[in-house]
Order: sequence, then C-alpha cells, then structure tokens
Amino acid sequence: MGDKSTERAFIGSFTSAGGRGIMAATVDPATGALTGTDVVDAVADPSYLAVEHTGAGPVLYAVSETAQGAVAAYDIAGPVPRPMCAPVAVHGESPTHLAVARGHLLTANYESGSVTVLPLAADGAPQPASDVLRHQGTGPDPARQAGPHAHQVLPDPSGRWVLSVDLGTDSVRICSLDVPAGKLALHRETALRPGTGPRHLAFHPAGDHAYVLGELEPTVTVCRWDAAAGVLEPVGATSLFPDGTPHAVSPSAPVVSHDGRHLWAAVRGTDTIAVLTLDAGGEQADLVASVPCGGRWPRDLVLHPSGTRLYAANERSGDVTWLDVDSTTGIPHRAGSLPVPAASTIVFV
Repeated sequence: MGDKSTERAFIGSFTSAGGRGIMAATVDPATGALTGTDVVDAVADPSYLAVEHTGAGPVLYAVSETAQGAVAAYDIAGPVPRPMCAPVAVHGESPTHLAVARGHLLTANYESGSVTVLPLAADGAPQPASDVLRHQGTGPDPARQAGPHAHQVLPDPSGRWVLSVDLGTDSVRICSLDVPAGKLALHRETALRPGTGPRHLAFHPAGDHAYVLGELEPTVTVCRWDAAAGVLEPVGATSLFPDGTPHAVSPSAPVVSHDGRHLWAAVRGTDTIAVLTLDAGGEQADLVASVPCGGRWPRDLVLHPSGTRLYAANERSGDVTWLDVDSTTGIPHRAGSLPVPAASTIVFV
C-alpha cells in the first residue's frame, strides 16, 4: 500500500449527535492505523461520503442528511479539504447515500423516497439538480415501510445502469441515465421478499452477481445481474442468524472481497461483522462466523483498497475500528481504533 493515493482517508459523522463534521486522516501503510489531521464542518450531518478523481484532481462529496437535504463538494488535492462551492439542494429529505455516475452526482433521499441527479461541472463541482425520480410503494412494516425510503444509489459495474435500493418498498430499481439531459428513466423494478427492508447492495468483482443486505430482516439476498439486459434476479437468501434473530438488530453494510471469496456484513444491535463465504460462481453464500466489530452500532463497513483490512464506522461508541482480515478464512481481527464522535462512514483516497 505504498501508493500515495491510498494513504489518506476521510470520515463522516453526525454533527447532530456530537460529530465534528468530516475528519481527514492519514493511513499508516504498514498497520492500517488512522491518525486524524483536520476537521471540516462546512455542512451538517455529512453522514455519507464518496471520492471521485476528476481531470482537475480528486473531489470529496458529502451528503447533508438533514430535512432540507443537500450535497457538498471539497477539493482534496491539498492537505486540508477545501469547500468548492456552497452546498447544493437535492430537493429531497435526508439523503443517506451518494455516488458518481457518468458525470453526474446521484443521491438517495431516505425520507422522501427519491433519487436526485446533479450534473457535475468540469472541476467536479455539483450543479443544480436536473432530475428527481420519486419512488412509489409500501411494505408490510407499518412503522418503517409506510412509504418509499431510498437508501442507496449506485452505478452498476458496467456503468450502463443506475440502481437504487429502497427499504420502504422492498425493491431495487434499475434506471437508465440520459447523460445530456441529466434524467433518470425507470427500466425495471426487482421485488424482494416482503418485509426484508433492503438497505444496501454490493456487487461481486466479476460483475454478474449482487448481494442485497436487509435491514429489517437480517438476510443477504443473492441476485444474478445481467448488465446487458439490466435485469436483477433474486436466486437465494442467507440468514445472518440461522438459529433465530436477536432482538432489535439492524444490518447496515455489505462488503465483498476483491477475490470474490468472502462477503462481510455489519450488524448493528449485536455489534458484529457477519462473515460469509461465496462459492466459485458467486451464487451461494454461507455464514461461517460472526465477530465483534470493535465498537457499538457499526453504521458502515469499508474494505481498504489493498483488500487486507476492514474499517467499521461505529456510530454510538464514537470510533472507527480497523480489522486485519485473514486471507484464507476471511475472518477479521481487531487491530486498532481512532476516536471519532458519531462516526458514520469512511472513504479512502
């Protein structure tokens, strides 16, 4: 990991819960240890981050997970993140996730159940929204699924499609993106088992399977992905608790290893990381272990670009823990932590 591009990290947090904003950190190439260097508090509740490398240099994007809903962009070519422009409205409530696709920034807006498209300028700065695609539907849980709740939006590995995961409607929507117009069009919607409450998905490195993590029902739904046709097909599900679900668990983030042999899922409530093995085709997922995440309430779980370490953003214990991964078994072991109040996510540059 000697490459300079992997020696920095940025950590998001909830300012409404005592977080300081976005923390910049260095990463020790030998141990993976984080050292905080600076904090930027330009927006409230920067709960999810993404990095994009543009022709003008790397840009850090953050949602502002507030009722007003906004995104912020930072020039991170220098040692301290520099706001590139004023926060830009997403015309949706409580954006929880964002990603870049084909020159546009996309946000998943949880409370309003929508996905917003914002064109990006040549330097990477977000422009006013060009489209807001509103989801429709409900689920069987009256407390959590009375309406749509878009929780994640991301491009597929081919770059042709945009997928949005909706907790409220138990479904994943596949959309096409009209690049010149900056508009999304619904291609098809894949229904998952009612009450699953899908939160996030992760793709297999081969690009032909996706794994959808349920927040309301602690399962991983294995899906075939046909990029040519834009079809997501559920083919099986694996429980994270085959002997019975503990009370009040809330899985948060799925991660797939670079070699496609392992899948990890962070589980809030038990404060654990579930370890699953994947077969050679990526179609069978088997639970093999569950280990402590190193803190409380792991809101996000991220694999370091080297593929050798996992980082858990533990919201309620206020830290980011790094865990070394056994390359044979896939089982992570705690190696250290950095205090970060109300930590919510981490990205590497």
